[in-house]
Amino acid sequence: EVQLVESGGGLVQAGGSLRLSCVASGFTFDDYAIGWFRQVPGKEREGISCISNSDGRTYYDDSVKGRFTISSDNAKNTVYLQMNSLKPEDTALYYCAAGIRGCYALDEWGQGTLVTVSS
Repeated sequence: EVQLVESGGGLVQAGGSLRLSCVASGFTFDDYAIGWFRQVPGKEREGISCISNSDGRTYYDDSVKGRFTISSDNAKNTVYLQMNSLKPEDTALYYCAAGIRGCYALDEWGQGTLVTVSS
């Protein structure tokens, strides 16, 4: 059974940092792409970053480029999202997702972790 468990969310002041973790199990981690999404109530879910574990390629949405860094620890089956220079508009529920067909076909989802950035 595929499982993705996010952690690391919380309340932080604007300009601060958080590191989210996504621990994966139930599949061959090295073969999958894992991405981070976020969603604000009433708005569509948006993809913000992804890493392809098979080749190490990373992708970022323009809204987070230069502030967020995605990384993968294959020994721990964990993907991290280091978030720096946080802004109030980064407040959202953050999810990780996994897929064997690459960053544009993620189809397994975690439950999410809440990030709140105060001004």
